[in-house]
Amino acid sequence: MAPPSCLLRVGWLPAALCALALALAPASDATSASLVGINYGRVGSNLPPPQAVLPLLEGLGIGRVRLYDADPAVLHAFAKTGVELFVGVPDQSLAGLADPGGADSWLRSNVMPFLPDTKIAALTVGNEVLTGNNSALTRALLPAMQSLHGALAKLGLDKQIAVTTAHNLGVLGTSYPPSSGAFRRDLLPYICPILDYHARTGSPFLVNAYPYFAYSGDPKGIHLEYALLEAGYAGVPDPNSGLRYPNLLVAQVDAVYHAIAAANTAAARVVEVRISETGWPSSGDPGETAATPQNAARYNSNAMRLVAEGKGTPLKPTVAMRAYVFALFNENLKPGLASERNYGLFKPDGTPVYELSYKLPRDNSTFGGAGNSGWRFPGGGGGNVSGGYDNNGVNSGYYDISAASPDSAALTCR
Repeated sequence: MAPPSCLLRVGWLPAALCALALALAPASDATSASLVGINYGRVGSNLPPPQAVLPLLEGLGIGRVRLYDADPAVLHAFAKTGVELFVGVPDQSLAGLADPGGADSWLRSNVMPFLPDTKIAALTVGNEVLTGNNSALTRALLPAMQSLHGALAKLGLDKQIAVTTAHNLGVLGTSYPPSSGAFRRDLLPYICPILDYHARTGSPFLVNAYPYFAYSGDPKGIHLEYALLEAGYAGVPDPNSGLRYPNLLVAQVDAVYHAIAAANTAAARVVEVRISETGWPSSGDPGETAATPQNAARYNSNAMRLVAEGKGTPLKPTVAMRAYVFALFNENLKPGLASERNYGLFKPDGTPVYELSYKLPRDNSTFGGAGNSGWRFPGGGGGNVSGGYDNNGVNSGYYDISAASPDSAALTCR
């Protein structure tokens, strides 16, 4: 969409002392149970410095973080914490990365200086490129992914760091019922080779999935409890498959799985779909009536519970869902509707926007002790205006689960 006590009354301690505190914290490996992550966007003028997010993450029990760029201050802040990072490669870098030499140079500048202390698990190349109406970026996307993967392979890091990209659900031409899921015909020339790439490299297919947008677009046709992932909701049956969908999020994910299978049966056997963004805004413009703190608390609590339980979707019950909640902070410089600036779990001063009703189990966290270093929030923020999103900063992860374009008939890659 859609993100320590280092204080001397006013302001932060010198960076050297903060770095020392982090350096003393032991590193740790992520556990297999750490399936819930969070998006850390920084499109704001009042956000705290990156060191200040560490106690928030540990308090949440979250040890996976998705970043939207490779800001060195942020990557340094996560050194020796055990937090696993998905590092964003901004859209504006794609053209240069399509050349193998450009990929080598980018890795030398933005990844290699931080290894192994900073735990980088994946590079996400661009964000929602295929639905961004920029043909040059669309053409550069896969070559950039391939060049980065090749450069990592030369360094012996291709098994350690995956290379992927995140799509919004607008890549689908049909999404309801889930068994009819199909990619847009006009995008298949780009999606088909991307699926081949994922199958070859073992990297995940990432989707930004927002039941909020589907519900907001059709509040009379979609029950709020279904969109909020409420466990007591009876669910919606898929008339073709006979599967019953307990909530809208798993229906959206299975629509993507079906689209992959319709396009490329070989890739469908091995490519895993993961949720790179999902969330619910706590406030919005007057017409955004579903954007309330109560709904946001219910959705994000239920999403965390759903993923932490380690269950799959009705179509893929043995493949545990993985998801990154959007987002860590409210971000006051994001353009668009007011809801765009109100997806955070926290205000910039580190206080919760609302209370979650679910606390993640301790084994979801990957922390190796850094959270005990005594970092605290000051009264104000750190004023960071970088570290943002592409697509003009607007969370465009919406695609109506009931929508179908006239040109949405399933078409295979071969």
